[in-house]
Amino acid sequence: MDVHDVLQLLSVPPDGLTSGEVEKRRDQFGENRLNEAEQKSWLTLFLNQFRDFMVLVLLAATLVSGLLGEHADAITIIAIIIVNGFLGFYQELRAEKSLASLKQLTAPTAHVLRDGQKISVAATELVPGDVIFLESGDRVPADVRILECAGLEAEEAALTGESLPVQKSILAIPDVNAALGDRKNMAYMGTMITRGKAKAIITATGMQTEMGRIADLIQTAEETETPLQRRLDQLGKILVYVALGITAVVVLAGIMHGNDMYTMFLAGVSLAVAAIPEGLPAIVTVALALGVQRMIKRKAIVRKLPSVETLGAATVICSDKTGTLTQNKMTVQRVWIGGQFYEVSGTGYEPMGEFHCAGKQVDPTRRPDLLRLLEVSVLCNNAVLFQDKQKKHTAWAVQGDPTEGALMVLAAKGGLHGPDMEASQPRLDEIPFDSTRKMMSVLTRDQKGNLFMLTKGGPDVLLERCGYMLIDGNVTPLTGSLRKGIMQANTTMGSEALRCLAVAYRPLRHEGQFKEHEPERDLVFVGLIGMIDPPRQEVYDAIARTKKAGIKTIMITGDHQVTAEAIARQLGILPHGGLTVNGHDLYNMSDEELQARVEDIFVYARVSPEHKLRIVKALQARGHVVAMTGDGVNDAPAIKAADIGISMGQGGTDVAKDASALILSDDNFATIVAAIEEGRGIYDNIRKFVRYLLASNVGEIVTMFIAMMMGMPLPLVPIQILWVNLVTDGLPAIALGVDQAERDIMHKPPRNVRESIFARGLGFKILSRGILIGLATLGVFWFTLQMEPDNLVKAQSMAFTTLVMAQLIHVFDCRSVEGGIFSRNFFENKWLIASVISSLVLLLGVMYIEAFQPVFRTVALGPIDWVIVMVAASIPTFALAARRMTNRGTNRLGFSDARRK
Repeated sequence: MDVHDVLQLLSVPPDGLTSGEVEKRRDQFGENRLNEAEQKSWLTLFLNQFRDFMVLVLLAATLVSGLLGEHADAITIIAIIIVNGFLGFYQELRAEKSLASLKQLTAPTAHVLRDGQKISVAATELVPGDVIFLESGDRVPADVRILECAGLEAEEAALTGESLPVQKSILAIPDVNAALGDRKNMAYMGTMITRGKAKAIITATGMQTEMGRIADLIQTAEETETPLQRRLDQLGKILVYVALGITAVVVLAGIMHGNDMYTMFLAGVSLAVAAIPEGLPAIVTVALALGVQRMIKRKAIVRKLPSVETLGAATVICSDKTGTLTQNKMTVQRVWIGGQFYEVSGTGYEPMGEFHCAGKQVDPTRRPDLLRLLEVSVLCNNAVLFQDKQKKHTAWAVQGDPTEGALMVLAAKGGLHGPDMEASQPRLDEIPFDSTRKMMSVLTRDQKGNLFMLTKGGPDVLLERCGYMLIDGNVTPLTGSLRKGIMQANTTMGSEALRCLAVAYRPLRHEGQFKEHEPERDLVFVGLIGMIDPPRQEVYDAIARTKKAGIKTIMITGDHQVTAEAIARQLGILPHGGLTVNGHDLYNMSDEELQARVEDIFVYARVSPEHKLRIVKALQARGHVVAMTGDGVNDAPAIKAADIGISMGQGGTDVAKDASALILSDDNFATIVAAIEEGRGIYDNIRKFVRYLLASNVGEIVTMFIAMMMGMPLPLVPIQILWVNLVTDGLPAIALGVDQAERDIMHKPPRNVRESIFARGLGFKILSRGILIGLATLGVFWFTLQMEPDNLVKAQSMAFTTLVMAQLIHVFDCRSVEGGIFSRNFFENKWLIASVISSLVLLLGVMYIEAFQPVFRTVALGPIDWVIVMVAASIPTFALAARRMTNRGTNRLGFSDARRK
């Protein structure tokens, strides 16, 4: 709509709204603030930690153990559950701050026209139809349509992902489906005015604004359950059913063979507790917490513990471009002067770099054309380049427009510094940039007293005002062929996603010429300057590593399609034949169409927050585990909905950080690769200690089950089962949880997130090893009874020791996912060595300290007994090692391992 129609639609008189009308509209539309979702109470958050199925079963087992007099076991389990509950409660308490951060992006006050007067009011009191005034440095208090403007530009990166300030105008836009970044006659709540002044009318307030829509998306976006949570829940249910079944059979078999009912019931409950590894939640928490500590050292801050493991299963990384893959610092890379291209090295705002022409380094001070271009760049400029001494290493920064900042850095690389140049060639006057003229001009006087008008602007506009061209220091009439050469150079740089500016000048006889109606005429064309927000250097290697790990990287940005494609190709994200989709195409695509094409799309350009959310959900619908990175307000809903949300710690908004599960403290995409490596390692470690714990428990169950079915005496008394469960199982399992990742972990594809925790042969390893441990234990028990029929305590002590030693040998076998006990360095995991030694010391204590012998039903063993125990305990390891070697030999002969297939 044009300006007149907007005023008419919103019923706004020339003097602004009256106080009475403001009150009516406030009653109708409410205050200009963002709503908050209903907050859960602290008590509810705490109690929710105990709703997990496995936790409930453990509480039931604890109750039974307590009633049967096993108080130590009951207290231990309850302590574990409570510690886990407090950890989860603390994490959740910190998680929901998104809307509080959004509120900080709304302006506290605004200048508004009411009853014919310009007054200042709180931003919350604004209503649709209010006419407000904006100027450089203001934060826009609501969504507005611009009525009048002069050189207005707005920083909208947090909302749209656009890396450069957007030039605004009052002209109507015919495309009703234009992307946010293309709505040049609008400004939005929470964005910042970087240049110029404007008069605007409020079209939406509060939750009806674009910022409000994002707030609503954050509230309604569902947080998905992590793969680890799903696997542990599945594991808990399986173990409970197995434990209850085994317990019932053992108790009934024991009673049928004449054992005391109470003793058998106690043995059955002991077995049930043994079958359910109650230490598992604690060990998972410890493994994740220690993984988090390693992540902090690698510049990644984890806000939710399971998110580390989830990242290890990621199949797709959806990455924002600006500030994530790129530096978010405009940098001049190429200059075209007099028919020649000059390459400019260096990135960011640090004024360090060199100029090269045809592969040779050049000195700008010895090239009059290049020197003139640098002079115009630094003098026709309002930005300030400075060293920020408050930051580490006194980082260089720019105050003002990023494009002008890039020109200041370019000039400084050539030895021309702003303050020095302004002192030697002072500015006398200025014609500011505006979106209609697309030019900026300044009037300067050099040291000889000569007046010059220096101009910069869009190449197509500026070239029309030029009559001459500077070539090798000489002013030459601008012929048609020269014009064609300039436009061809402009096209070449544009195809490389470089944003081009043209610079020119005009000698003046007197200051009055600068005041003429159109002073920018008969200009001397100097050259073209091509700039871009360059990729981070470390991102190249990071993306190559994700490819090797079988992970797809997708760029999602609010920038233009040409720029996005160029950066994506440069980084290796966009392969040959890969598709690029813009926001307009996405708008016309149904969810079903998007899901059908999403596998082939690598770049999304000019997208809105809703689009990002749709992309994440489409990928999830295709079975992907999606990691979403970003730094802006517009990224927050998709970050929250993704399987794992990643935000930038330095350049990210608080909204994005609060919605995320992982924050990169160095804003470095390469840190994501380190996080993926940690995540994979942690999941492998979880599988290692699940393998260890369950194989040990299967060994205990097999020992008891076969003995009861054969009518033998109890090979293990309940206190021995509980001792093994709490001591021998616990310490080594925790040490496995901090094991180092195997070297080839990033050379494997992501695991299938739908796979069971027992997938890839883990179930077979647990059962086979557990059965062998059980048979070895039972064999020693039977052999000892045969040798000493009247010494049941000795036989039980031998069985107890064999079980413990078999498990402590088995723990070293669990360190390798594919190999066996000898495939990794024994002394690499010092914590594991310490835990095994601790378990051995405790075992010797209950065997040889007389005070403990009656409690644990043990007797001291002699040297021959230990030889028998060690031989039997080693049999499971060497039997499976022999099987692995046989399989490898078979495969080398050309036969496949059907089970592994």
